[in-house]
Amino acid sequence: MTTTQQAIKNDKQIKKFCAYGFLKNLKFFEPYLVIYLLGFNLNLFEIGLLYSLREAIMYLFEIPSGIIADHYGKKKELMLCFLFYMASFVFFFIGGTFSIFAIAMFFFGLGEAFRSGTHKAMIYSYLEEKNWFDQKTYVYGRTRSFSLVGSSISALLSIIFVLNLPSLRGLFIIGVVPYLLDFLLIASYPETLDERRETKISIGFVFKEGFRSLSVLKKDPQLRGLLISSSSFDAFFRTIKDYVQPLLLLLFVGSIQDEATMQVKVTLGVLYGVMNLASAFASRNVYRLTEKSSPLVWMNRLFDGFGLMAGLIALGILINQPILLMIAFFLLFIMKDARRPLFVSAAGDLIQKKQRATILSVESQLRALMLIVLAPVFGFFAEQFSLSLLFLGLGIVILIFNRWLVANLSD
Repeated sequence: MTTTQQAIKNDKQIKKFCAYGFLKNLKFFEPYLVIYLLGFNLNLFEIGLLYSLREAIMYLFEIPSGIIADHYGKKKELMLCFLFYMASFVFFFIGGTFSIFAIAMFFFGLGEAFRSGTHKAMIYSYLEEKNWFDQKTYVYGRTRSFSLVGSSISALLSIIFVLNLPSLRGLFIIGVVPYLLDFLLIASYPETLDERRETKISIGFVFKEGFRSLSVLKKDPQLRGLLISSSSFDAFFRTIKDYVQPLLLLLFVGSIQDEATMQVKVTLGVLYGVMNLASAFASRNVYRLTEKSSPLVWMNRLFDGFGLMAGLIALGILINQPILLMIAFFLLFIMKDARRPLFVSAAGDLIQKKQRATILSVESQLRALMLIVLAPVFGFFAEQFSLSLLFLGLGIVILIFNRWLVANLSD
């Protein structure tokens, strides 16, 4: 460890950045959100609509949130995002109807939109102040490790909570505590990180620029294939990742509308905790794969792996094998977190430095647009047919879709 890295490790503000990441990932309700919603007689289509609403709010407000951060300051915007989160938790706690849950998802989407990118920008600003910008990779790795530890501890603590709480709704009130602490933590950040400045760019102009940036997909077939590959993989994954909750409910209890047993709750907490730890390990070590083949090759193999895991999940449902189901989801989580560094590496080879922000913005827009459509469509398909057919169909579609992507990536 260099002298500079030792100074970074002991720096008070860097410790606050790490604490921020740890606290924001203490979402104790995460392993149980879908079965919580199912408990109020919502079906998978309605839950898909709620997830779609969240993504739509994030998509619509992500760009305006940047303008608000410039005008009112990054600290104030980040503090506001935690107020949105806490409002969301309150509405989830009240629960009861689709309309109330829609309000909860609206506020959660606002929180995500206002948080996205803001804290990372503050870290970069602080590193520039301290002349540590060349250590940004070290600092980002350190803060991200605290976030991943937070996710794992959150899942494991959720087991203790569900064993002692009368119902799952209590998880949302407990979840307010770390977010209130994060709100106070952000308030203690130095004013120099607020970086308030006047901006003459209108929201309308920024939206036009955002849509115009999609035109980059027409110019470079290989880059187009890469962006569609990354955004579609993430959209498919984020749409189905929490389906493990109703699936375990189905296999252990017999119906997704039945109340979750303690066995289901404990299993979900352990599964989410282990998946987060394994994903962190995969993310840190995936670079070793590129020593044998290019990032693009591994991205294609992992997308095929997604299709195979979807088929394995379908098989697990049909033969009533929860272990097979959990193994498939476990491997999916590892694939997802291993694939992101591969995309960043591949994109770095194809994108000019001055285009990086625009290209990554396009990838984010594509992912959000796909998820807005896929979430309710998957929910509707599962309700009208079955979860096993949903995953079997998804596996087949992914394998065929990836053949087309491979052709585009090799143009």
